[in-house]
Amino acid sequence: MEGVLQDDHSPVADAVQQLITEQGLDRVTVARTAAAAGVSVGHVQHYFSTKDEMLLFTHERVVRKTLERVSALEERSRVERLPIRDVVTDGLAEWLPVDPPRRSAHRVALAFVGRTVDSPRLAHAHAETGRLIRSMLSRAVHNGKECGEVLDDTNPELAALELHSLVEGLTLQLGFDAAADDTRTSLGLVSMRVQAIFPGPCRQYE
Repeated sequence: MEGVLQDDHSPVADAVQQLITEQGLDRVTVARTAAAAGVSVGHVQHYFSTKDEMLLFTHERVVRKTLERVSALEERSRVERLPIRDVVTDGLAEWLPVDPPRRSAHRVALAFVGRTVDSPRLAHAHAETGRLIRSMLSRAVHNGKECGEVLDDTNPELAALELHSLVEGLTLQLGFDAAADDTRTSLGLVSMRVQAIFPGPCRQYE
């Protein structure tokens, strides 16, 4: 079922996400998912033969929606002539569970990561997502070097790994304790580290 992202399966993904968010992965069954999605059990079973397949599809959809928001930020930056550091900061914040929608997405991610221990297929999908995020960050750092925001001796791959690791660590902490002060501190820490990697002005807007 990898890569299956048809819109007609969206109610199933929404139902799985709702069940995980409100009751946890253990409560996700074909029958409960079908009832929450407003479809027949046969419909769910036709496309998803296991809970892992439903979880994989739901996780892929959550990731896709987050990446779409990040892409929208990139488009806005071109229109509003924003520095790359602002786009990177806001883009990284999209992965942090700092509000109800993003906390719900994080619950799906936690359930997904937990299942990767026993499922090579899910582990592979998780690794692919991580590589994609780091690739996007590395490209942003490379572009920052070209426009003057990033120092010439900065290694894009290492900078991308640093930022990705930072956000993954903060995501885990916020997922268990999303107090307002922790949220502000986490967002501030992300902004500080991005600023350290992108310290210069962007010459393309001069």
